[in-house]
Amino acid sequence: MAVDPNLAQRLLDGDRRALARAISLVENDDPAGWALVREVYPHTGRATVVGVTGAPGAGKSTLIGQLVKNRRAADRSVAVLSIDPSSPFTHGALLGDRIRLTEHFLDAGVFIRSMANRGALGGLSEASLQAALLMDAAGRDDVFLETVGVGQAEVDIIDHADTVLLVLMPGGGDSVQALKAGIMEIPDIIVVNKADHPLTQTMVREIRGVLSLAPQGPWKVPILQTEAVDGRGVDELMDKLVEHRAFIQEQGTLSERRRRNLRSEVLAIATGRMRRRLEHKLTQDDAFERLIDDVVSRRMDPASAAGAILAAELDGDGGV
Repeated sequence: MAVDPNLAQRLLDGDRRALARAISLVENDDPAGWALVREVYPHTGRATVVGVTGAPGAGKSTLIGQLVKNRRAADRSVAVLSIDPSSPFTHGALLGDRIRLTEHFLDAGVFIRSMANRGALGGLSEASLQAALLMDAAGRDDVFLETVGVGQAEVDIIDHADTVLLVLMPGGGDSVQALKAGIMEIPDIIVVNKADHPLTQTMVREIRGVLSLAPQGPWKVPILQTEAVDGRGVDELMDKLVEHRAFIQEQGTLSERRRRNLRSEVLAIATGRMRRRLEHKLTQDDAFERLIDDVVSRRMDPASAAGAILAAELDGDGGV
């Protein structure tokens, strides 16, 4: 299918169909998609980007639906990017969290898209990062990025959002264990959702105890309680999100955070592309197979083999 030569302008004008088409291009690794991102990139950086992560089943999508409702009541345009696990068969989005946001489908001020993580270890694929930029360029005031779920590896949301919201649920001991395992330095705001649970206050106390062990910065991470199904506590959460945004702007850390985020994104894209390039070349290189034979037979260790591959690549001779 030919690419509309006016696609970039339509995107910048806020055309929903143009935004959907643009995201499909980058998702399919179409060169036209990357060219489009290059063209509209100077128009990015205006949206408020909130990353939402947390344990599976904590109610992230339902909570985002309520936050979207709040933002629309304030007459702000919104985009939601839900990152789902990849289907092992089609490599597409498996969960399709858009089904939990159906009440917003007919609202022209809301754009919702599910994308597969394509096996990205940190939960965000190269295409999803570009999709967020396209949503920003399309003039959306608020962009919500929802990750697959929380785990020790899925922490790179911190490198792609202005504010990180961690959603937990009471009774989920694994969630507190995740905090102890290294997640606790990620969130700017913590929400205990499904707060009608009898163990809610116990969990809040546990989280406070865990946070007290972390280095204390100028922003004290708040712990809020919500019941996303009926919207209870959502207005207070939105107030805290706005407060955090104002805080990092006043402290001058928003620009620092975005510089760090863009640096991480450049490195992530370069790393991903280098890996794909190496994988493609090495499948056609007999010397690589001999190298693997040496590793299997214990004549060479894996680190030395990797060093040989990188040395060959950097020398530019095209072989191992």
